[in-house]
Amino acid sequence: MIHMGFSGAVAFFLVRVFKVVSPVKMTFEIYATCVIPISAFFASSLWFGNTAYLHISVAFIQMLKALMPVATFLMAVVCGTDKLRCDVFLNMLLVSVGVVISSYGEIHFNVVGTVYQVTGIFAEALRLVLTQVLLQKKGLTLNPITSLYYIAPCSFVFLFVPWYLLEKPDMQVTQIQFNFWIFFSNALCALALNFSIFLVIGRTGAVTIRVAGVLKDWILIALSTVIFPESTITGLNIIGYAIALCGVLMYNYIKVKDVRASQLSSESITDRIAKDWKLEKKSTDIFTSNSNDGNGGNGSSDINVDEEAPLLPSRLSHIGRMQVGNHNQ
Repeated sequence: MIHMGFSGAVAFFLVRVFKVVSPVKMTFEIYATCVIPISAFFASSLWFGNTAYLHISVAFIQMLKALMPVATFLMAVVCGTDKLRCDVFLNMLLVSVGVVISSYGEIHFNVVGTVYQVTGIFAEALRLVLTQVLLQKKGLTLNPITSLYYIAPCSFVFLFVPWYLLEKPDMQVTQIQFNFWIFFSNALCALALNFSIFLVIGRTGAVTIRVAGVLKDWILIALSTVIFPESTITGLNIIGYAIALCGVLMYNYIKVKDVRASQLSSESITDRIAKDWKLEKKSTDIFTSNSNDGNGGNGSSDINVDEEAPLLPSRLSHIGRMQVGNHNQ
């Protein structure tokens, strides 16, 4: 809740006071049908995800987060933004098996914490899919600043209600040790995370982002075992997470390959049209030059024509002109 309040305040100053970016054209209909549902699921993912830290270890939470591609794929299929494919389904099955093995090897396994974390993962997946479905249909493009400007205050409200009803009654003033610099630096890190995501996406490719995400998970697991001694990792944990990681890497490879294939197909169509136009123009120029020379059959022998070239429309038209010119001469 503090993160959302701080991020919303900073985004407000950047948009309205310093005018770093311009706000998008936001209507009440778009806000009610897009921003509010996205903010609700974003708040849910934060609430359930943070609550899980009270019950299970940091290392095990990172292992459970390997389910994120599975949850996103299932939500995308349900919402109709992705199709059920056999290769992707097998990868999701491999990830799920790995997470189950890792959970079985967890020493301090807690059902409540695991349910909280999995619920937060599916809430985050639904938020991502809704962002794609709702905002793209409305034709809105939000960068991290404008996203925080619209979504953070709404998420703050959704987090304030359960805090006020569930957490505040159990909080006693004598138990609260409020250190401004701890909370401020913590909120500043959360804000920097959102901006760094935007910079990474803008300056690198999809492969770099996905590989960096996998590397981040390994670093978090290693550091958590050093900082928190109670986060004991067993051999079965490592085996299960390695299996899940293989599935995640294969899924990332398939998604990146699909993106590149779609880009190449669109580029090949454009290149093919441009190449055909150049061949047509070149054959026209050659035919015009041959007609102006008036050297009979000798002019045609000077033309360098690749007989192995495919019979494109421009190639056929060139051959036709040559035959007509020789016949007339």
